[in-house]
Parts: sequence; C-alpha cells; structure tokens
Amino acid sequence: MSVPCSSLTLAGAVAAALTMAGQSLAAEQKAENVKCYGISKAGENDCASSGNNTCAGTAKMDYDGRAWKLVPKGTCESTEVTLKNGAKRNGSLEPVRG
Repeated sequence: MSVPCSSLTLAGAVAAALTMAGQSLAAEQKAENVKCYGISKAGENDCASSGNNTCAGTAKMDYDGRAWKLVPKGTCESTEVTLKNGAKRNGSLEPVRG
C-alpha cells in the first residue's frame, strides 16, 4: 500500500513542529534557572566555579561556596542553609569566598 506524498509531507511537518516546540520549552525552562552558590550538599552540586568539584556531584563538603546548583530564578538568595558551625547563610548568585 502506498502513502500519498501529501500525507508524508504533513507527517514530516507535524514531527518538525513538535520537535521545535519541545526544544523551545526546554530552552525556556533552562532560562528560568540560575546558578546558586553555597547551597548544595556534598555530592549534590550541579557544578562549581573552580577547585576539585568542577563536575556535577563532586563537592566534598556541604554548602561549599564555590559549588553551585541550578534553582528557579528568584529563589537563590532566599535559600538559607545551616553551616557546620551552626551559622546560617543564604545562597549567592556569585561564588562565596571564605
């Protein structure tokens, strides 16, 4: 059984439209996230600015100020963590020194 050429063209156009819609949604979701430094637990970071934890999941300590995690835009600086010494600190849009 042969398929009319116009049916194949329509199917290809629908597939292309769905692919572009999916890529657009993924890009939009990615744009809504920001790097938030100093809030990830050991081994749960998405990446880092420098040091021995520059790959996802390689932070050796909780709340390393150089390690970041992607969070929804607008939530980073209000995210509070409790450090080992009991002090509280909020997430930062820049690496935390010291």
